[in-house]
Amino acid sequence: MQEKLLKIKKEALEKLSNANSKEVLEEIRVGYLGKKGELTLQLKSLGALEVEERKEVGKKANEIRNMIEAEISKKQEELKTIEIENKIKSEKIDISMSKSNIQAYGHKHPLSIVFDEVKEIFIGMGYSIAEGPEVEFANLNFDALNTPKDHPSRDSQDTFYITDDIILRSQTSPVQARTMMQQKPPIKIIAPGRVYRSDTADATHSPMFHQIEGLVVDKHISMADLKGTLEMFSKKMFGPETKIKLRPHHFPFTEPSCEVDVSCFMCGGKGCRVCKGEGWIEILGAGMVHPNVLSYSGIDKEEYQGFAFGVGVERIAMIKYGISDMRYLYENDQRFLNEF
Repeated sequence: MQEKLLKIKKEALEKLSNANSKEVLEEIRVGYLGKKGELTLQLKSLGALEVEERKEVGKKANEIRNMIEAEISKKQEELKTIEIENKIKSEKIDISMSKSNIQAYGHKHPLSIVFDEVKEIFIGMGYSIAEGPEVEFANLNFDALNTPKDHPSRDSQDTFYITDDIILRSQTSPVQARTMMQQKPPIKIIAPGRVYRSDTADATHSPMFHQIEGLVVDKHISMADLKGTLEMFSKKMFGPETKIKLRPHHFPFTEPSCEVDVSCFMCGGKGCRVCKGEGWIEILGAGMVHPNVLSYSGIDKEEYQGFAFGVGVERIAMIKYGISDMRYLYENDQRFLNEF
């Protein structure tokens, strides 16, 4: 039987060395290692041998089996490499092909266009970009921003809760809190990113949307600095003739707070369909950073002041491009996207 095993080994290795396809390789495997394969049949006949001879022959048979299996695996890798190389050669791209054959070019999404414009404006004013996680701790999303436990925004009808303490951030304001905790003033950042709120999708709402928030903390910061910053931003974004108007409002994390309107860039403030005849368009919320927010972040509220603002990127895109329904921005309709 030893001679028979050596013969099987020799034949199998010779066939494997000459195998040139996966099909041939599979035939060899079945022919020697399958249920009715030559080596398998030899293993099944071990019972007829004496105990000592059975141990010796069995050990040899298993060694040959392992050797054949190893060679099959090795050959499979070789054939796989050859197949990839042949495929690369056959699918070679002709870089000399005329560009006139290319039917369409990709371009930026309208939200990306607005994102880049806003970031460029504020970077030009000396701001740096700060980022944070979209899955956030509830205390950073609310407590650090002076939002009490009984505030409506903390209800599960408004906020997506993963656990009692972890949420999908409802604003990019936690990035401001993280920055104030990790960095000493002066601070001058914008925080762009996705945010989530439990809203039903309609023409002006979406459960997922984008914000860019800004934060400045330093000595002797005043409401005049905020107004000047937002005026500069509005002129850069909507045109040099743009004017802004601040209206009193309430946000837990700023005091005083305001909502900011810009003069309609379509009609110059005379009244049209874009501004609904009012001559003004609301674009963002802002205010002076609440002293409690500074204290929570470990900043001396007696020495430092700050201002913050937040703007919806979809809101700017809809105003700037005359988009009537926010859902168009997410539906990936080529007829819509090709307008940009």
